[in-house]
Amino acid sequence: MADPTRRATLGAPAPSGRGDADDSLAVRTDGLTKRFGHQVAVDSLDLRVPRGAVYGFLGPNGSGKTTTIRMLLGLVEPTAGSRSLLGLPIPQGATEALHRVGSLVEGPAFHPYLSGRANLVRLDAADLLADPRTSAERIDRALDRVGLRAAAGKRYRAYSLGMRQRLAIAAALLAPRDLLVLDEPTNGLDPQGTREVRNLIGSLASDGTTVLVSSHLLSEVEQICTHLGVMREGRMVAQGTTAEVRGAGVVTVRVETGQPERAAEVLTRMGATSVSTSPTGVRADAGDLEPEAVVAELVRAGVGVRGFALDRPSLEDLFVTLTGEGFDVSG
Repeated sequence: MADPTRRATLGAPAPSGRGDADDSLAVRTDGLTKRFGHQVAVDSLDLRVPRGAVYGFLGPNGSGKTTTIRMLLGLVEPTAGSRSLLGLPIPQGATEALHRVGSLVEGPAFHPYLSGRANLVRLDAADLLADPRTSAERIDRALDRVGLRAAAGKRYRAYSLGMRQRLAIAAALLAPRDLLVLDEPTNGLDPQGTREVRNLIGSLASDGTTVLVSSHLLSEVEQICTHLGVMREGRMVAQGTTAEVRGAGVVTVRVETGQPERAAEVLTRMGATSVSTSPTGVRADAGDLEPEAVVAELVRAGVGVRGFALDRPSLEDLFVTLTGEGFDVSG
């Protein structure tokens, strides 16, 4: 079985090294690197975000997630490597690409003395490609999507942290977006607000928008994300569909039997590793063994099977294995 701690890119095209466009990808980087003096914040990153995906970008604080996002949006220049959004190279195609990208990075920033609606009016007016005749309609629609229509007339300084976060998402939705980049979008939200944002991301994805979301809430990521990328110390240590990344963890088989030694012999012969016995049964790392085949072989060997179970690692367990650090899994 593959070592889950290795650097792996699962279910994605192999990097070509040329940074050429790929219409199947909303986000692509090849060898993307950022150094601050002697510190390497992002190290040779090959990021692959398929179009239409909800991509969970995970990693401990300081792992390089926000720096990567800032490079994607043209806010920080990379030291080396290439990046593209929606098939367009950055920075060459930034003018065309970024108009189709909505983003929330490192928290919202608005005028505190203006209302939520007035802040959005100013932002919409600054968009030279937006039609001023439909500004009010777009603003109302964005406020509705984040549940702030009723509070649109309040001054921003009176907003709670969660309301400020939702207003920032509304700002990102003023124009139709093919890609939405959200850095910790549920930061400061209560459980109800978190559920609303989760549902919002789901509805955006259903409409065809690709969503790249950096989050520290694994429970939320697991519910909404179709693809995952896990960062550690500036490097990608796992990437692929959620099922592929989850599948990189070690699956443990547990057999309850009155013949543990005999069961251990069968499992070892089949290729299971880390086999251990107890008075009531046996445990082992199953590797690629099919559970049906294991049970059938045990029965053929005359082992009486009282109980059988496969223990798959949770996303939290896998994260700890990949990064060596704990993670906040609660809301």
